Amino acid sequence: MSDVLLEVSGLSRRFPAGDEELTVLNNVNLTIRRGEMIAIMGASGSGKSTLMNILGCLDTPSEGAYLVNGQDTSAMNPDQLAELRRDYFGFIFQRYHLLDDLTAIGNVEIPALYSAENKLSRQARAEKLLNRLGLADRMTHKPSQLSGGQQQRVSVARALINGGTVILADEPTGALDSHSGKEMMQLLQELHQQGHTIVLVTHDPKIAASAERVIEISDGEIVSDITNDNASNKHSVIANSEIDTSSTSVAEQKKANTFTSRPFSAQWFSFVEAFKMSLSAMSSHRLRTFLTMLGIIIGIASVVSVVAIGNGSQAQVLSQMASMGTNTIEIKPGSGLGDRRAGRIRTLTASDVNALTNLSFVDSVTPTVRANVTVRYASEVVTAEVLGVGPDHFRVQGLELAQGQLFDEKSVVSLDQVAVIDNNTLNDLFPDGDALGQVIFLGQLPVRIIGVTAASKMAAGNSDSLNVWLPYSTVNSRIFSQNYVNDITVRVSDDVSSVAAEQAIINLIKMRHGVEDFFTVNTDTVRENIEQTSSTMTLLISAIAFISLVVGGIGVMNIMLVSVTERTREIGIRMAVGARQADIMRQFLIEAVLVCLCGGALGIGLAYVVGLIISSMSSGLSLIYSTNSIIAAFMCSTLIGVLFGFLPARNAARLNPVDALSKG
Repeated sequence: MSDVLLEVSGLSRRFPAGDEELTVLNNVNLTIRRGEMIAIMGASGSGKSTLMNILGCLDTPSEGAYLVNGQDTSAMNPDQLAELRRDYFGFIFQRYHLLDDLTAIGNVEIPALYSAENKLSRQARAEKLLNRLGLADRMTHKPSQLSGGQQQRVSVARALINGGTVILADEPTGALDSHSGKEMMQLLQELHQQGHTIVLVTHDPKIAASAERVIEISDGEIVSDITNDNASNKHSVIANSEIDTSSTSVAEQKKANTFTSRPFSAQWFSFVEAFKMSLSAMSSHRLRTFLTMLGIIIGIASVVSVVAIGNGSQAQVLSQMASMGTNTIEIKPGSGLGDRRAGRIRTLTASDVNALTNLSFVDSVTPTVRANVTVRYASEVVTAEVLGVGPDHFRVQGLELAQGQLFDEKSVVSLDQVAVIDNNTLNDLFPDGDALGQVIFLGQLPVRIIGVTAASKMAAGNSDSLNVWLPYSTVNSRIFSQNYVNDITVRVSDDVSSVAAEQAIINLIKMRHGVEDFFTVNTDTVRENIEQTSSTMTLLISAIAFISLVVGGIGVMNIMLVSVTERTREIGIRMAVGARQADIMRQFLIEAVLVCLCGGALGIGLAYVVGLIISSMSSGLSLIYSTNSIIAAFMCSTLIGVLFGFLPARNAARLNPVDALSKG
């Protein structure tokens, strides 16, 4: 194996500056051997930090070649460069670059996390490193709770967690006091003695004096490369070190505790870790997270509530209509509505009613004979509609009894002169409400009132009309002297198709009459129209509510884009320690989806709260929540998170590590 670890030849780095280009490094040639400790010196703007960024694969040269262990970095894609940063390099930054939301041990673990190393293994090694660096009692502290020297030692532990074949230290003592600075240099000396290759970037000659080689850069060019013969730490290795940080032993330990040999396990591990990081980021910025999901909450609550209100309203109307018998089929004489010959067709009889009663799908049947007559009681005279009906009429039409009783089949057979009146007739003839047992005259026919029906808001026809019901046989024999009925109404069982039932009824009556001298009116079409209208209105309002979902999604995208800008430093740190583009994209995409899913859950909860409020304010309306709408809401939340989170996630993943660090 070659002794050369890092090799730079003909390297230049230029940056755009308006219409021109600024050359920061110009034709640099440099070779670094394994185990060397090198100091790169130079004034501010000389290009030393740019050279270090290129050596650490944070930046790429404009031209020239850079080889790491014989591998040409120019032929590597971003993920391969990330792997190189993760496994070969350990960074010690002047400004520490620790993640504020993580504890000391959490910061140290990050490079091992991106190596797909299991939690127990990486935590154990992180604890050993922090113990070795004198931070045993500060492991659970966040950066804001640590001194500058302690933060720098945390960054050293992070640099060593994956082995740190090459330690790149950018002004490692620049932000420290003199005591902490001395401790840091002693630590770097010890790491060098343990076999690490150390590259220091400094402007302090005293710091540079501790290195074996001192390279000076001026105006982007190497002006001197001096070997320091006085350096006392040449390749000596401490055999009894408290922790073995050599890259070989760490690599072997990692290999035994990673999922890289199992692609599915590695992917699942990466997803779980990204999920945890996303939850941590959301928890650390609760207000921003809530404001991000606010649009989703409102949109989901609107959609679910609108669908629930629509379902509740529809169910209420259909329930009221069911009580009056919406699933009914009327049989009338003639060929259709408006047939002038209908009055001369007198073939519908009580025997047809009996035949229809025997059909299995029939719930109840009633014939009807109608007449408008003068009704007298004492000095009161009114005009009412007298209806001769069967005992099942009140069930067919969904009428409820308020007082007294209904007549039965015996009354029909006996031609009893008994009547049931509606609430309107009661109010007109009996203001005191005492009608039971009273005798009224229908023209010249005296009848005794035995029952009063309850008022019905859903009653067919004019709600102000007066109705008096008698047995149809009584009306036929004592008022009209006829043996036929005007029409027959059949109530079909609720679990039977009204269309199929209608055809069966037509076939039966046609067979009995020998001719189709009648027509049917299927009143269930009213129910179908109500359902269709309700569904159309619900769909329309849901479409409007869906617009708020889209607006909420755009809000998520905008805030996530702002979040990428705010978290540029975090992204840069993660990339510097080995996060691939896919890792960064996965984390931000999961965050977007989690925000939308949490917003969806809160939106559904809000919809239920709205339902409780509406139900308490309106005794007649209750919201019926649709499982399908809730599932659709969650699917919409996920889809919005993926669609509107993709652009911010992609932007975050495409950030240049060195640019991200400099902006942070």
